Amino acid sequence: MSEPSPPSEDGGLSRTLTTPKIVFLIIAAAAPLAAMVGTVPLAFALGNGAGVPAMFVFSGLTLMCFCSGYAAISRRVVNAGGFYTYISCGLGRPAAVGGGLIAVVAYNAASAGLLGAFAYFAQLVGASHGLDLPWELWAAAGLAAVAVLGYRQIDVSARVLAVVLICEVGILLALGAAILLDRGGSALPSTSFSAHTVTGAGIGVSMMFAFISFIGIESAALYGEEAHHPERTVSRATYIAVSLIALFYGLISWLAVGAVGATRVQEVATRELGDLFLNLSDDYLTSALTSLMQLLLCLSLFASWLALHNAANRYMFVLGREKVMPAGLSAVHRRFRSPHRAGLAQTGFSAVVATAFALAGLDPYMGLTTSMLGLGTVGIVVLQALACLSVIGFFRNRGDGHWWNTRLAPVLGFAGLSLATVLVVANFDTMTGTTNPVVAALPWVVLGSGVIGVGYALWIRSARPARYARLAGVETRDPAPPEPGPEALVTAGPAHRRTP
Repeated sequence: MSEPSPPSEDGGLSRTLTTPKIVFLIIAAAAPLAAMVGTVPLAFALGNGAGVPAMFVFSGLTLMCFCSGYAAISRRVVNAGGFYTYISCGLGRPAAVGGGLIAVVAYNAASAGLLGAFAYFAQLVGASHGLDLPWELWAAAGLAAVAVLGYRQIDVSARVLAVVLICEVGILLALGAAILLDRGGSALPSTSFSAHTVTGAGIGVSMMFAFISFIGIESAALYGEEAHHPERTVSRATYIAVSLIALFYGLISWLAVGAVGATRVQEVATRELGDLFLNLSDDYLTSALTSLMQLLLCLSLFASWLALHNAANRYMFVLGREKVMPAGLSAVHRRFRSPHRAGLAQTGFSAVVATAFALAGLDPYMGLTTSMLGLGTVGIVVLQALACLSVIGFFRNRGDGHWWNTRLAPVLGFAGLSLATVLVVANFDTMTGTTNPVVAALPWVVLGSGVIGVGYALWIRSARPARYARLAGVETRDPAPPEPGPEALVTAGPAHRRTP
């Protein structure tokens, strides 16, 4: 067992994360294998069929615009607050508190949704191999494992996620290589990127599923206080993660089109749905590797669950430190230097939600997963769009802005993410698989959280001006430090305080 890292100089979270570890945390949150097995067939069936690979490329380019501004501000502002801190820098404290509450709702909901997905697929895979247990038991076992790993220092989670991620990417690459060897050039049909195919019926639904598959790419900034050199690590990790996800998802989905046939992929995906990639594995690999893929699917969902659990922890930790949420959530474990109380709170939330769905007799996937992941997706895409605006606001009156990174790219990112928000809300029933009015109303929870946060911040400004002045404080670093170190830090007050 590795020894926990020593505390940071200010007694805060441990600084143990490097660029590769943060990349693993980001990509694991996106769950590559789960996205291919669970999301891509739905995009084929309900969207523009063979044009789905182009939608991944489009989504990746849009999010690279988002990343340009996100990376620029992350090099100046180091904090575990993620969207909360960045929105404050560009749009002000009331908007930041609103964004912070949206983030807490979104990441907690997404984490609870992945609990349901893990339990559902673990039950199916276990039953197919003679271990037929209720989904509630799988949920409890997974929740216990996530709670323990989330309680420990963050690099323990990063190591676990790295192993799982390498395995799930490896089996998808093996499937892709087998398809290429068998079908040659026809495995990559050009029709997937033709204007006729891309702009066909269902393009909006495909675009929605493509953006959903990138959820978690923005989480690098949450680990700024735990990174060795955050002014470089956060931006570098974000760029690497988005590039890899876009290329990988685009390639694997393109090979799937080639394996099935561009003219047949929509029909076959509609019939097979979640079995599509498992059947391709039977055809191009072996039944033994298909069984391994089933196991890795469960581990992929677990890895994504753990990554989003850690992201939710960091938001509650920061908002507890700011006293927007109960101050006890800001406690740091004396040995592991982790936000352990925030982790326990997130575990408790997931347990309560899962118990409520179980007592109501609802399906863990079509009930718990689709509704909670749908809610989380809406919130996170809205936050990404707001972050683009905040980058523009932050650099507006500064002399270190750039025409692309801090102006045009954020504008393009905001336009693309606004479109994604509209598509997700408009197709919410498709994404969740139900027209239940309660589920259909979930996007209003995001709006309500934001309004409550803004109103609460305005009340603090009026009733507690001194406390308001301390909200969303940040450290601002020199945009181009010669070497990372204390001499590169430029502050206008104590740590965690806003600079002018």
